[in-house]
Amino acid sequence: MIGSIRGKLLSRKTDNVLIEAYGIGYQVHLPLNILSGLPMEGHDVFLHIYTHVREDALQLFGFNTEEQKRIFITLLGITGVGPKMALNILSGLSLDEFLSALESEDIATLCRIPGLGKKTAHRLILELREKLPAATGSRDKTFEDALSALVNLGYKKNVAHEFLEQVHKQGHTDIETLLRETLKLMSEKKHG
Repeated sequence: MIGSIRGKLLSRKTDNVLIEAYGIGYQVHLPLNILSGLPMEGHDVFLHIYTHVREDALQLFGFNTEEQKRIFITLLGITGVGPKMALNILSGLSLDEFLSALESEDIATLCRIPGLGKKTAHRLILELREKLPAATGSRDKTFEDALSALVNLGYKKNVAHEFLEQVHKQGHTDIETLLRETLKLMSEKKHG
């Protein structure tokens, strides 16, 4: 199994690149957002690799981070999701948008991904919510930081948590927006 590649970027196509490492050219399939972020041809690149083996093919899929690779592998475990669909999912939404859509059960956002219908979107939500709890770790850290800030401002933890959860379900993920919108919502409830 190939776990990573460091080498010179020889060529770039719409969904894959050719990377030369020690005289061997490796064709690596990439999500579009990673592909667009690679340097110009002739420069060195480093990618985390998932090696997909079938009876009739051996394919390499590249990612910037271990987290992206782990999400891709998890997606392959979902019924009806193959490597091409998993690449589409990672190309169609940023990792944070995808995880947020799963968390909030946002079918409409998931269906914006080319080739992903409502049935598969429902299956992704059902199956991935249990399989990707660690992937929401960054969300949990931001959420906990926002909650801590609200408690430090003098709000009761259970009240702050309730309002913060409502704001988070609306798709807000950065701490500044979470705090601003939560304070706004709490103020409206208090005066409304």
